[in-house]
Amino acid sequence: MDQKEKTDIKSLNLKELTVFMEQLGEKAFRAKQIYQWLHGKQAASFEEMTNIPKALIEKLKENSHLVSIKQEAVQISKIDGTRKYLFLLDDGNVIESVFMRYKHGNSVCISSQVGCRMGCRFCASTIGGLTRCLLPSEMLDQIYRIQALTGERVSNVVMGTGEPLDNYENLLRFIHILTEEGGLHISQRNLTVSTCGLVPKIYDLAKEKLQMTLALSLHAPNDVKRRELMPIANKYSMDEVLEACRYYFKETGRRITFEYSLVAGVNDSDEDARELSGRIRDMNCHVNLIPVNPIKERSFVRSTRQAVENFKIKLEKCGINVTIRREMGSDIDGACGQLRKSYMEKTESEK
Repeated sequence: MDQKEKTDIKSLNLKELTVFMEQLGEKAFRAKQIYQWLHGKQAASFEEMTNIPKALIEKLKENSHLVSIKQEAVQISKIDGTRKYLFLLDDGNVIESVFMRYKHGNSVCISSQVGCRMGCRFCASTIGGLTRCLLPSEMLDQIYRIQALTGERVSNVVMGTGEPLDNYENLLRFIHILTEEGGLHISQRNLTVSTCGLVPKIYDLAKEKLQMTLALSLHAPNDVKRRELMPIANKYSMDEVLEACRYYFKETGRRITFEYSLVAGVNDSDEDARELSGRIRDMNCHVNLIPVNPIKERSFVRSTRQAVENFKIKLEKCGINVTIRREMGSDIDGACGQLRKSYMEKTESEK
């Protein structure tokens, strides 16, 4: 049986793992033991499962595949200790994850796809397009490996590189395994799913009534400017996106976060701040201002510190809750997709 036909054991929930054990002719209690090894103790190999009989280990190897990603590179910030990991997947693709220490606990920003097809103009992840979606096991394993490599517990998870709602079924499975008993059991409230605004999927997600934070990449106060920065805005208007966000709040009671990357001379004027306030003033929301990370393929320049402060003050005067994202790892390839991109360029040039 080749790897493709083998069961991806780390992506199974406990109920499915119990059925799988029964199919292998094993007792149901073995499923709980193995689930604990996979998600509680985060075993990287079957050999680590010391209380599982050798015969069963052999059966597992024969019938299932245990995803275990490998560290290919790491960059550590001298400023704040932020770590940016490049992980190698079983098929040879590479993905990025970032580990950040905050006063309130450790946060990781993980990939949901290899690359991205959304084409946002200021993001390095999307330059090479989408290679493939990640499996639930590959999303989980980014967190598990980082915990093993740092020896520290992760308490907050942000979905970073890729468009999570473009990998919808795998995302839901990942959320359930991550937040339910038997695994890391991270609170859903400590999980942030960011999206550039796939409107039908926002409605689907709202109906799940999960308790995580939805972070919408807004980045502009109107459709004209948003279309310049984000191709997805050609498909869904700002009114449609904001209506979906209102529905998400109605169904879940969870305040929406709007991500807003400030680009000098593009979306950071007083008029932009006024127009944005008018669009979102009636919503239970929070705006996260992000001074854009310059990438060499684009001519965008980040807004001055003064322009960022002015934008924040304008929004606050309209009663909108605002923070300026604290920059982490600014001395390493901190922006989404940068480390993976430079690694791929280097690999390509060595061929």
